[in-house]
Order: sequence, then structure tokens, then C-alpha cells
Amino acid sequence: MEKHIIGRGLLAGVAGAVPAFVFARFLLEPVIERAIAYEEGVSAAHESAHGGHSHGEGVELFTRAVQANVGMGFGVLGFSVAMGALLAVVFCVAYGRVGDISARTLSVLLAGALLLSLWVVPALKYPPNPPAVSLDGTLQQRTLLYLLMVGLSVVALTAATQVGRRLSSKLGTWNAALAAGASYVAAMAVVMLVLPSIDETPGPILGADGSVVFGGFPADDLYEFRLFSLGTQLVMWVTIGLVFAASVSRLLGSDASRPSSSSHML
Repeated sequence: MEKHIIGRGLLAGVAGAVPAFVFARFLLEPVIERAIAYEEGVSAAHESAHGGHSHGEGVELFTRAVQANVGMGFGVLGFSVAMGALLAVVFCVAYGRVGDISARTLSVLLAGALLLSLWVVPALKYPPNPPAVSLDGTLQQRTLLYLLMVGLSVVALTAATQVGRRLSSKLGTWNAALAAGASYVAAMAVVMLVLPSIDETPGPILGADGSVVFGGFPADDLYEFRLFSLGTQLVMWVTIGLVFAASVSRLLGSDASRPSSSSHML
């Protein structure tokens, strides 16, 4: 049974990649183009302001057209399929163990929880940056901190879910859910306060006489990049959740809330 469920998760991931790629290609990619143009302008401005030399861009292995279409397409597809498989695995673990809830409803709730814990909450602390914003010297630190944030978010959400399950018999389902949500928010608030912040948005470049040679990174582009990055994730997860919910409910039987075959799950 698990193989059939994971197979449907993979198919849901493929389905989620299609609208996510279209969204990213037509809304996110133009912002990336402007960020790359800004980065090239910064190199030229440094050379002009300080009389130095550019670092040299080297030879591109792939053109921007290939990167924006084929590269982005495969990247979105690979990520979306991986998330679909992850949703299927989490579903196998949770189904029949989280109370009287249908497969369809559980699938949608899990998709929302994964979007929240894997992307939305970590992005509040370490939002995605376009090219020209992240510094090479802090790239590894930022990546490690982001992965740590994702891991802690998943652990906190899992712990909050367990808290909600244990309190449901005493407080009722609604109050237990509120208590679990509050515990997750409190835990992540502490994590965000403890972990260091990284602010890398480039400011204006000044010449030897103190005049502005090149402006700072446009705030509108930074805002749009982060907004459209969120939109790409939202479109992908909504599609994955709905497609997986529909397919897995047909597989398991739409009238079964607690599967009698739960012992065959992970």
C-alpha cells in the first residue's frame, strides 16, 4: 500500500511542477533578470569608482535562455516531485494515527503544514534573495542557518502536533488545536530571536569624492522577488495537496476515516 501512496505523491509532485513553473517563469524570472543586470552594473560601477578592474564573469556554460527555461523547469520539477514524495511519506505515517479524519482532509492539512514549516516560517527569518543580494562570503553561513531554521521548524511543528493530540481528550479538539498552534508560534519566536540575522541588501556605491556612483538594490525588485517566490511555493503546494488528496482518497476509499489497514502503513 505504501508504494501506491508514494507513487501518487510523485504524480502529485509532477502535477504541482507545471503551474509552479509557469508562475515562476512569467513572474519571478523577470525579477531575476533585473537582479542580474544590477549585479553587472555593480561590477562596472566598482571599476569606475575605484579605478579597479572587474572580476571577470568567465564563460557561461549555459545561456540565460537555457537557464530560464530548461534549467528552471528541471529545478522546479525535481523540487516539486521531492515534496510530493515527502507529503506521501508523512501521510503514510500520520494516516490512522491522528484521530477521526478522512484521507482527503488529512492530505490537504498535511500539505498546508509542510508549506508552513518548510518554507513560510523559515522565510520569515531568512527570506529568499535574488542574485546580487547575497554576498559570496556569507553564502555558506546563510545556507546553514536556513537549513537549521527549517529543521527546527519541522521539529517544533511535530512536537506541537503531539501536544495537541495529548490535550484533545482534556480540552477538546478545538482548544487543543489552539494550544498546539500557540506552542508552535512561541517556539519559533524563540528560535527567531536566538538565531542571528543576516542583512545583505546592497547599498549605494560611492565614488572617491563621496558621490553616489551607483544606486542600491531596488526595494521593489527585492519585494517582488520574495512575493513571487512565495507565490511559486503556494501554487505548487496547493496543486500537490489537492491532486494527492483526490488520488489517495480514491485509493483508500472515500468513506474510510480510520483505515482498518493502518497496520500496513509505515
